[in-house]
Amino acid sequence: MTLSTSLLAEHLLAELARDDGPAGPHSGLPLNRRLYEALRRTLLDGRLGPGERLPSSRELAADLRLSRNTVVAALEQLTAEGYLSSRVGSGTYVADWWPQGTAPRPRRAPSTARLPGLSARGQTLARRHNAQHLEIQPFTPGAADFSAFPVAVWQRLHNKHWRQARPDMLDYTTSGGYGPLRRAVADYLRVSRSVRLEPEQVIITSGTQQSLELCARLLADVGERVWIEDPAYWGAVKALQACGLELQPLPVDEEGWRPPDEGSAGVPRLIYVTPSHQYPTGAVLSLARRRALLALAARLDTWVLEDDYDSEFRFDGAPIASLAGLDDDGRVCYLGTFSKVLYPGIKLGYLVAPRALVEDFRQAHYDLNRPGQLPLQAALAEFIELGHFAAALRRARQTYAQRRQQLLAALQPLLALPGVRIDGAAQGLHLCLRLPQQADDGAMATQLAREGITVRPLSAYCLQRRDLRGLIIGYGYAQPALIAPCAARLVAVVRQALG
Repeated sequence: MTLSTSLLAEHLLAELARDDGPAGPHSGLPLNRRLYEALRRTLLDGRLGPGERLPSSRELAADLRLSRNTVVAALEQLTAEGYLSSRVGSGTYVADWWPQGTAPRPRRAPSTARLPGLSARGQTLARRHNAQHLEIQPFTPGAADFSAFPVAVWQRLHNKHWRQARPDMLDYTTSGGYGPLRRAVADYLRVSRSVRLEPEQVIITSGTQQSLELCARLLADVGERVWIEDPAYWGAVKALQACGLELQPLPVDEEGWRPPDEGSAGVPRLIYVTPSHQYPTGAVLSLARRRALLALAARLDTWVLEDDYDSEFRFDGAPIASLAGLDDDGRVCYLGTFSKVLYPGIKLGYLVAPRALVEDFRQAHYDLNRPGQLPLQAALAEFIELGHFAAALRRARQTYAQRRQQLLAALQPLLALPGVRIDGAAQGLHLCLRLPQQADDGAMATQLAREGITVRPLSAYCLQRRDLRGLIIGYGYAQPALIAPCAARLVAVVRQALG
């Protein structure tokens, strides 16, 4: 039944009182917004029928003991959205906005009716590696320590470029990113990673995930096959699955990704690898394997995606040249990020696109992602030009090298246990504590999580393999004072679990 206009004020007062409580659905909103929500619910519930006249704004304000401006603001918003109609000299009426042939009816409380739910792809994406496990804790893998980032310098440069920003700097960009930043990235990659490229090939993205998705969408069609490491980086797994690609896991050993026997794994459209520091095992792809991979990619006429996520941090020997640096055919797409050296929230990465497809990548990046943030990119370009990036990288290398040594020393007692060894500690921000095949690494990780120590079970990264057990331990965010006590607790948990 409809609500008579004489009872409207009383009803609205009750609705507003309900919203005012700390648990109210609209508590904390401005008063005119709360009145709007109360009136809107009243209309959606059918308590006022089409054509009914509302009291004047003065009358409603008096009855509700509110200012007239508050009432007018709510009524104007409802009129703009089509719930009410205003007639000059006559008043405000409920609009006839219901679909033809239907009548207003009170809305039901949220029910338990079965909804369509996630798609099959959505279920695949949601069932593994949930975000609640990504909190920053001392041994969280993949986490960098951004507490030493030169915030004052960065703020000065950032503010400078915001103050000087031209209108075109506040727009989307079709160029693939801010020109000086792309040139700085190209110079850096030529020197530090031996990549052969021109600045025009550099596409600035919001990070490796976006770079991966862009490559997958442009270089492969739904249902096509991608060879991927097993175990694999979960972010790459999700990005590739989200693009509808079929994953063909291939095992990793001490030399990194192991090429399949001829004809045993079909013909892929893409090959995804982390050759400099395989995630999560830490294996480094040997030179022989690198050449074999490139030769195989050329024979199969496929693209290679090289995720070089933490190559800046090598502690034993000189940095290893990138896979892209060995590529003579231009079929390697090189992916990098600034998150590990600067801070994760900067959300800037880069992709070196194939020379012949640069314009296609730029246009698709614009159409799919609407890239922007040019003042941020300009600040980063100057940050690099003035030497702050190189200084931050030097400090980070020294800091992480010390923490790595502390962690390795603290884990030494475990190496006396059968089947226990440490892999992948020569580079990057994590290492892999390998355990016997019968170990329950998931249970160990769960027990450590209860004690506030986040590590990852190696088995959780496996796609098809069932023979790998271990703990992935990060030291990037591990404060020196916490490494010894946390490692001691980890050693105790592993010892107890292995008996």
